[in-house]
Amino acid sequence: MSTPTLPLKQRLKRIAPYFANSRRGFVLMVLGSVVGAATEPMLPALMKIFFDSGSFKQPTFPLWMIPAVIISLFAVRGLAGLIAQYGLAWSANRGTQALRGALFERLMTVHPSLFNNNTASSLTGTLTYEAQAGAGLLVGSVLTLVRDSLTLVALLVYLLYLNWQLTLFVGLLFPAIAYVMRKLSKRLHRLTIEGQIAINEAAYVVEENVLAWRIVRLHGAEESQTRRFSKVSDTLRQLSIKSTMAAATMTPITQLIAACGLSALVVAALWQSGAQGGTTGGFVAFITTMLMLLAPIKHLSEVAGPITRGLAALERGVALINDVPAEQGGTFDPGRARGEIEMRHVSLRYKSDQAPALDDVTLHLKVGETVALVGPSGAGKTTLVNLLPRFLELTDGELLIDGHPVREWNVAALRRQFALVSQDVVLFNDTLAANVALGSELASQADRERVLKALLAANMLQFAQSLPHGIDTMIGHNGNQLSGGQRQRLAIARAIYKDAPILILDEATSALDSESERLVQEALDALMVGRTSLVIAHRLSTIKAADRVLVLDGGRVVEQGTHAELLALNGLFAHLHSLQFKTEPHPVAESTT
Repeated sequence: MSTPTLPLKQRLKRIAPYFANSRRGFVLMVLGSVVGAATEPMLPALMKIFFDSGSFKQPTFPLWMIPAVIISLFAVRGLAGLIAQYGLAWSANRGTQALRGALFERLMTVHPSLFNNNTASSLTGTLTYEAQAGAGLLVGSVLTLVRDSLTLVALLVYLLYLNWQLTLFVGLLFPAIAYVMRKLSKRLHRLTIEGQIAINEAAYVVEENVLAWRIVRLHGAEESQTRRFSKVSDTLRQLSIKSTMAAATMTPITQLIAACGLSALVVAALWQSGAQGGTTGGFVAFITTMLMLLAPIKHLSEVAGPITRGLAALERGVALINDVPAEQGGTFDPGRARGEIEMRHVSLRYKSDQAPALDDVTLHLKVGETVALVGPSGAGKTTLVNLLPRFLELTDGELLIDGHPVREWNVAALRRQFALVSQDVVLFNDTLAANVALGSELASQADRERVLKALLAANMLQFAQSLPHGIDTMIGHNGNQLSGGQRQRLAIARAIYKDAPILILDEATSALDSESERLVQEALDALMVGRTSLVIAHRLSTIKAADRVLVLDGGRVVEQGTHAELLALNGLFAHLHSLQFKTEPHPVAESTT
């Protein structure tokens, strides 16, 4: 999701809508900055008054006025700075909250291709770290930009009042400074984007090794993975150094330009004062004000780096919203579907230069029919079922649910028709009840009773009631406090609770011990009653009760029929069956049941 380099105005325009409701804070920030900037010329003005009133002789005004004015001046400046900082922080955090909310909302509705093209760590970083870090950088940077720009203007206005001819000479500095800052900012933006990509790569390596730590240690891959991370980390280090140097270069170059100009200006002021005359106070005030210009010029030269990094971080989030399309669907919503599925010459390619994952598949599932999908790995079984809820988009052909093309269905309505029980169960770090009723609020006692009925049908109720807090017990990250069989039955309970007319079972009983498999299979048998069911299975003994078996190979349906018919056909299914039962412990008993 790299963002192309755009002019600063366009980049700010992309971010501005998320801060539109934060105007009050910006108004406070500007008012505080205006008041603070207005106090800046007062110090040289006081020096002018003091020197013109008699230099180091007895002044014409009471001495107590000096500390009173100076203390009041700094008190007003401090209060104005506090108001400005609070106003900007309020606006920045409110805007960041709006951006994060929009990002998460888009993540919930974005086209599935986003998840295929980006890592989980990259998306997580964009939604959380980058949005917050970008706002944090902008808070201090924008305040500095506004405050010091106003200070610069206030000091220049006072210089014009003191000596407009020399002040015009000061104006020649700014085009040169602006040119340098623009050139260096472009390079800094490019390096910032490259650095963010490198951060994502490093995060991805960490993510992979956190998830696969058992495999890494089992295969003794610690050193190779460490080298892999070190390589990515070294790239990040180099980009960070380049980015730091690009930002740091702005300040000395800007200060050098300012020093050259101000040196010439001091000489000119001294010459003008000697040639044309003038008061001591006026000369001291003019020189003091010129020297005071150095601080805001220095701050403004340093602010380009944080602003560039902050904008780049926020832009990645905005790009996720603006550049990645949301899912598009139709308006058809029949409520509850009957469950008829039809594919007409369906093909799908993941990439145009690859062989098709599905090739001219035609099939028809009647309402309430149970159809098993079998075949070697890579045959297209999972691809086929992922087409049904539009997790993938077909390349050619037509897919219909109850006689209506899936593209005409409202996307949410389409997905209401499916329940999924997979080998890879996904659970949330929430209560048992919340995981069963995923997508519902459990607002009434009737909802909780429905959860209990679902758990009972999934052979899970007795276990749930034995927990310390019953169905309100937290189950940990991805259900890590449950066994494999318990997690599987919890997924079945979720499908029972949803009560969808179409059921997808993807290796739902694999990797379970015999007792867990028996309990899971009993729950599945109850779940499949009255539903159109698609069953993906590698263990061919689990699909004997299917109404039909479709055998896929190379993305095509090469055989179909009942379990017995396919064995008699002595084709690919019979071959897979014989290979599988050669490795299973009781082939004779299996073949006679």
